[in-house]
Amino acid sequence: MHKLRKIIHIDMDCFYAAVEMRENPALRDKPIAVGGGVQQRGVLTTCNYPARKFGLHSAMPTGQALKLFPDLILLPVNMTLYKQVSHQIKQIFHRYTDNIEPLSLDEAYLDVTDCVQCSGSATWIAEEIRREIFNELHLTASAGVAPLKFLAKIASDQNKPNGIFVITPGEVDNFVKTLPLSKIPGVGKVTGQKLLQMGLKTCGDVQKLDLTVLLNRFGKFGQRIWQYSHGIDEREVQPHWQRKSVGVEDTLLRNITDIEQGIVELERLYPILEQRIKRACPDIPLERFRKLGVKLKFEDFQVTTLEKSAVEFKRENFIVLLRQIWQRRQGRAIRLVGLQVTIPEQKAEQQMSLW
Repeated sequence: MHKLRKIIHIDMDCFYAAVEMRENPALRDKPIAVGGGVQQRGVLTTCNYPARKFGLHSAMPTGQALKLFPDLILLPVNMTLYKQVSHQIKQIFHRYTDNIEPLSLDEAYLDVTDCVQCSGSATWIAEEIRREIFNELHLTASAGVAPLKFLAKIASDQNKPNGIFVITPGEVDNFVKTLPLSKIPGVGKVTGQKLLQMGLKTCGDVQKLDLTVLLNRFGKFGQRIWQYSHGIDEREVQPHWQRKSVGVEDTLLRNITDIEQGIVELERLYPILEQRIKRACPDIPLERFRKLGVKLKFEDFQVTTLEKSAVEFKRENFIVLLRQIWQRRQGRAIRLVGLQVTIPEQKAEQQMSLW
């Protein structure tokens, strides 16, 4: 049995929008969103709570959002500022633990198992962190406290915005039993529908099921659903997160249907990808990248990806993949093209001794 961990998941409330409202208090009660403009076929990165009342949400195309609510105040993304504030938030975390796993600029896991502050109470630490973020940075954060990572993440969403939710080790079994499967991280609409069709609505339903049923239906992810439904999550908070891939993608100004137009877009993205690889992995020569991928998003917002291993990092090989994935179009127009590579694992270079 593992030592029981104390994990906090901190999630900033509508982070980019909250930073913008802090910089300009006149925006506080107005519906605002941060994101790309209609001309660039942008999407909303985040929106504040007044905007959410009109049905707006992150990742919604800006054009659609403005049709729904024409009076929306749209602000451009100010990444330099958000990174700076994110760094300040992280410095507050470091007062309590160095065992921090950032998931993005606005959320992170903290393992406070061995933390001595606040008499070692994870709940009090989470409350204190939220208070310091508010007092020092004038922003609100929500927190989830639990002995397992996935439960801490679910908990931080329970009392949003500006709330905290605690699941003690003794409460795990009861909490999990009634937990809707749709709350499990990674279970989206499609998987949720499939689970419902199998008569599975809560983790309690899955507990009555044999693991092989989920494995056959969902593969590896089926195992994760089964484990979470039994309150099992062995993952530790990982401060040394390793990047797995490098990619570049672009939402097109106009939808395209012709493969030649797709190749033109690929030719434009290829040098950008090359630059990104050199910046992200300066020590790995390009010829070591042997797994390439192409991604398309169709006009109905369905996304598809095609990857190929053991091929050279060459423009021609991306074009071959693009031609193959183009077959999946089935008459639909394309609104986004993306390229990606998987970062090869770094083998420890063993220095052979001559003696």
